[in-house]
Amino acid sequence: MATQVGRQDAAKPSPQLVEMSWDPITRIVGSLGIYTKIDFQQREVVECHSTSSIFRGYSLFMQGKDPRDAHFITSRICGICGDNHATCSVYAQNMAFGIKPPSLGEWILNLGEAAEYMFDHNIYQENLVGVDFCEQMVRETNPGVLELAEKTEAPHAELHGYRKIADIMRALNPFTGDFYREALQMSRLTREKFCLMEGRHVHPSTLYPGGVGTVATVQLFTDYLVRLMKYVEFMKKVVPLHDDLFNFFYQALPGYEKVGQRRVLLGCWGSFQDPDVCDYDYRTMDEWGRAMFVTPGVVVDGRLVTTSLVDINLGIRILLGHSYYDDWDNQRTFVDRDPLGNPIDQRHPWNQTTVPKPQKRDFNGNYSWVMSPRWYDKRTGDYLPLDTGGGPIARLWTTALAGMVDLGGYIKATGNSVKIRLPKTAMKPEMELEWKIPPWSNAIERDRARTYFQAYAAAVALHCVDKALEEIRAGHTKTWTDFEVPKNAIGCGFHEAVRGVLSHHMVIENGKIANYHPYPPTPWNANPRDIYGTPGPYEDAVQGTPIFEENGPSNFKGIDIMRAVRSFDPCLPCGVHMYLGEGKELQVVHSPTFGVTP
Repeated sequence: MATQVGRQDAAKPSPQLVEMSWDPITRIVGSLGIYTKIDFQQREVVECHSTSSIFRGYSLFMQGKDPRDAHFITSRICGICGDNHATCSVYAQNMAFGIKPPSLGEWILNLGEAAEYMFDHNIYQENLVGVDFCEQMVRETNPGVLELAEKTEAPHAELHGYRKIADIMRALNPFTGDFYREALQMSRLTREKFCLMEGRHVHPSTLYPGGVGTVATVQLFTDYLVRLMKYVEFMKKVVPLHDDLFNFFYQALPGYEKVGQRRVLLGCWGSFQDPDVCDYDYRTMDEWGRAMFVTPGVVVDGRLVTTSLVDINLGIRILLGHSYYDDWDNQRTFVDRDPLGNPIDQRHPWNQTTVPKPQKRDFNGNYSWVMSPRWYDKRTGDYLPLDTGGGPIARLWTTALAGMVDLGGYIKATGNSVKIRLPKTAMKPEMELEWKIPPWSNAIERDRARTYFQAYAAAVALHCVDKALEEIRAGHTKTWTDFEVPKNAIGCGFHEAVRGVLSHHMVIENGKIANYHPYPPTPWNANPRDIYGTPGPYEDAVQGTPIFEENGPSNFKGIDIMRAVRSFDPCLPCGVHMYLGEGKELQVVHSPTFGVTP
């Protein structure tokens, strides 16, 4: 709900600013608040602050734990992408323990993660963010747009079955729309696929350092493939449907490309390991990183500046800025050099010491529990506020530019696009889709990329099923490799959570975890202004966003602001990690009458 906090006195000079807040943002998990100042005369958001009001402390209570438990514990960071955390933690453990899982174990893990991408992107796109584009919402905020949609033919009606754009909008109405309900059914199939590979959704029960405990059989992969092919057929409808819907908004509202637009500063840490290349050795990390089926990279102003995981790792900096923490400049340095001899900065996750300092929110001072991750660009000396664009747009952009991925006829990165081939299914012929690098990084293109990446994940899964069955038929059924925990070691894992970049950095001393820091996508996207005053990506994307909503201040829904923020797929549990102050003991005494007295 939008809250009107105040308005400048009418006698003061223009601009007339209205302070409005949305806290909490609905249809997401967590405590995200967006505070804005809007100039309704110029129809523009002129200022934005992104806040989060909880801290949960994983970087603190991981200390002293057995490293082998890291993935089970960090999975609980999030009830949505817990498996992404477990996977990334396992990657970090594999490096620290010096182990390489069997190929079949890697194919199974890839299939589990592909199912998670398909599940989460599907349910978010159609059942959560899709509501922003449904008939009910458009009727409330832009009745003129709905009137045009009733008259506008859908260019790909023969592929998705909806004749008018307004028919697509009606199909997205929550609980009553037929496409909304169809997507809910599809999400069940995707969760079943995940559980076949990793045992339990969303906290895996068969995932371990060294591989997986999943019993690999032909039947297992057949059961997965049956569900996958239904999803592939579904995507042949979904992609053209969304293309029609999103293109219509550009047509109906000239200038809508400015909604949620920010400078192209994208980060992707890569996804889907190739077991023929990956050995989890830091010294060969660039090689196996570039062999991933989603290419890691940093895109600055449309240019791919690196595909090196070593460079990506060395460039990570955690800045405090306007967050509720004390600095750790004078704290201990855990890692001074990486295994290749490169110096490690004190503000790198391996060396971070979390010192929480709760305080009153002050937009001129500190106002969020989210820290401000940045990537240090050694070419320019800039600390770049990278965003993930909700995950898919960064993954597709880096993969397209790198031109490295070529998966057996399923996926081809061309240098300026990604081609995805979906094979013949029960009711639909083979289809080739092509995601092309867009002219903007904005709300519409973030949402569009989410649709295309669902098809991408399905195509990767088809490739991985082929490879897993090859292993089974060759008699290579081992899925796990034994290991020993070293007394002292460091490790880092790089992965893509559903919403984007995910890294886990671990330091082991005397066989126990001495330091551990997970950095998921939401800290990269939801952070406040850093020490240099640079806004975080949410703030940057909302500031300057034009207002197209037809309602005035008294009945303002903020739909353009919500579309901008939700296009990043916010998930605040991953952004902030419960704080209990100095610790308070609550003594509960049970009386003979079974009453409870504090």
